Amino acid sequence: MTQATLTQASAKPRSASGAIYVVHRVAILLAFAAIFYPGFNPGRITTAINRNVSLFTASISYNSLVSELQRPLARGWVQSSTFVLVMVSSIVLILGIVLCGIGGCMSVGNNRMQRKGLLFSFGGSVVMGGGLIGIYIAYSQIVAAANDRVPANFSGGYWLYAVLTAAICVTSLVLMATDRKKAETLEPKMEMHERYKIFLLFLPILAVSFVFSYLPLWGWRYAFFDYKAGGELTMENFVGFKWFTYLFESEATRSDIFRVIKNTLGLSAIGIATSWLPMAFAMFLTQVPSKRFRRVVQTFTTVPNFLGWVIIYAVALAIFSTDGFVNNFLNNILGIAADTNYLMDSSHMWLKMWLWGTWKGLGWSAIIYISSISGIDPVLYEAAEVDGAGRFQKMWNVTVPQLLPTFFVMLLMSIANVLSNGMEQYLVFSNAVNKQAIEVLDLYVYNLGIVNGQIPMSTMVGMCKSIISVALLFIANTASKKLRGESIV
Repeated sequence: MTQATLTQASAKPRSASGAIYVVHRVAILLAFAAIFYPGFNPGRITTAINRNVSLFTASISYNSLVSELQRPLARGWVQSSTFVLVMVSSIVLILGIVLCGIGGCMSVGNNRMQRKGLLFSFGGSVVMGGGLIGIYIAYSQIVAAANDRVPANFSGGYWLYAVLTAAICVTSLVLMATDRKKAETLEPKMEMHERYKIFLLFLPILAVSFVFSYLPLWGWRYAFFDYKAGGELTMENFVGFKWFTYLFESEATRSDIFRVIKNTLGLSAIGIATSWLPMAFAMFLTQVPSKRFRRVVQTFTTVPNFLGWVIIYAVALAIFSTDGFVNNFLNNILGIAADTNYLMDSSHMWLKMWLWGTWKGLGWSAIIYISSISGIDPVLYEAAEVDGAGRFQKMWNVTVPQLLPTFFVMLLMSIANVLSNGMEQYLVFSNAVNKQAIEVLDLYVYNLGIVNGQIPMSTMVGMCKSIISVALLFIANTASKKLRGESIV
């Protein structure tokens, strides 16, 4: 099959069939997305089930499903078999959604692949219907128990999944009936256009990014409520923009936020000012003639990246604590009395944190530059050598210009993350003495929400940080586009 024929086949269906395929795929995407939203959980057959339990959670954790039902189960007010049925039905429902997802992915192939995909989608919708029937039976058992302590609840998510199941089933049948006319022109084998293959390979990354990066944005609503851990979000505790104004009305919080932002910007500024170090390290490392030595150096500089910050702090404790290596060396080898605990010293904390971060991440950050150097055309070095350039001249006039595009992309990302220093490093190194100098914005959010229980306040600060970071990314990208003519967004 020629590329033109494959492209034409993958571009189908058109007109009416094309609109039906759009509805078909959108219904599948909505079904997938709703799996992770607790509000759309069709398995919440009673209000005694935690409202934060999603369909996905109900399918993998029976304990989470019945966490608030221990007493009713022990007293016999409800039967455990009812909630086992909910869990099994949730698994069946998700399995059906997965089958529909496979069919949706196959729908971007040629005619033969589309027909196979429609079978998957139809079968998946039947399986989804089975899962919904099981959940309805479990709901009927709760209704039959008629126990006021465990009131029945017919979740609105049930109707959502019922509509989506019907839409997937009907569109699959309609498309299968429509595609019968193409039976005589089916291709000898299933094919898919290259761009769709690449997209589907990238789809799992998109799904993971959605679940872990975009789905948590649903939690931003806590910033508009006077919420306490274990409570509920209702109009009674809705406070609007109270926490946004409280941040600057209170002298204590205003002082804290200015101190935290100063620490955050200071540490980020040091990181941005030294962001050229991985590139320089990669350039000099590739100039070492011994391949074995290069591999040893690269290995030993990359390994620290895979050590957690708790392990790094254990190393720091072994070296710089009162009984650490430095004090023992001064006492026993040099005969100098020393009992200083360097980790409890609050001076030069920004520099210390930068040094530890550089030691941990320098080798890992250099990998992208080493890869870029290996992709430079050797002809450029040969031409520079013919012109009489030495080793350092070739590095400056050939290697550096070739690496600058990569460096500027990394620099733009660093600018966008100027408010995101991470939390783990500063959490493990933090103590009562250096807290004022080491507490960055991410650690401040953690301390507010987890340590002090001020969940709305911490949510509001984290929300503002994310919005400002996105704004900085677009500002830096606009500046790069105007100054260099290139952008990353």
